[in-house]
Amino acid sequence: MPTRSSPALKPLPVDPSERYVIPNLRNACRILKHLGRQAGSHKGADLARELGIPVTTTLRIMATLTLEGLIRKNGGQYELGPVVIQLGNASLAGTEIRTAALPVLASLTARTDETSHLAIPCDDRSLIVAVQDSPHPLRAASRPGFLAALHCSSTGKIFLTYLHGGTLPGVTARQTLDRHTPRTLVTLAELRRESVQTKQRGYSLDDEEFAPGVRCLAAPVFSSTGAVVAAIGITAATIRFTKERIPEMAAHVQAAAAELSASLGHNGNS
Repeated sequence: MPTRSSPALKPLPVDPSERYVIPNLRNACRILKHLGRQAGSHKGADLARELGIPVTTTLRIMATLTLEGLIRKNGGQYELGPVVIQLGNASLAGTEIRTAALPVLASLTARTDETSHLAIPCDDRSLIVAVQDSPHPLRAASRPGFLAALHCSSTGKIFLTYLHGGTLPGVTARQTLDRHTPRTLVTLAELRRESVQTKQRGYSLDDEEFAPGVRCLAAPVFSSTGAVVAAIGITAATIRFTKERIPEMAAHVQAAAAELSASLGHNGNS
């Protein structure tokens, strides 16, 4: 008897952006990013387990990256190599927004007498790309190249609010919300409330949430299209940056952010 053939299965759609991906090159990038986020040295086997890459593949990738100077071997462990510093410095120097921000940061530090900084969103983190140090000997600001977590940094909270406001559960699921101090916000409910407050007042606050005795405040920087592309902030010891000074500092930081936004073509309507 003739039988009716089963309908042919349709192939699953292929994301065009995935078509030309080289899997082990992507794994090498994942390894470099992981080393950049986690301070210290790491064993190859630990990296393989944490990233879900076969151990043999991981060791071959690590050998190649070591040969190219992107990582270095320290005993039986690996850490980022000197070539990454060179690439990072070249990238920061070529960041257009950083160049535009430098005089704005200098002016902000002159007005507040505190350290100011510029950050841009990077891989669900806040990347510090420029810092203008205060004249005070006691400084607590991170240096250029530092990747700050979104949930406990003032610039990170700007990106969490303006770039991830509608997808907070997904963002928090992708990373560990480490508690750095007793004041760190580590629940989705807390971050939602903080996000609403940040949007309402137009600035974010790290109130001793990353380091005890340190307070930070940041405001969003908008592009000509109205998208948030960066954040400007200040960092200071709480003995100088008291709670009573928050309105004053907020006004200075928001003015600096508005100045940089205007230089990028933003018309002031966000």
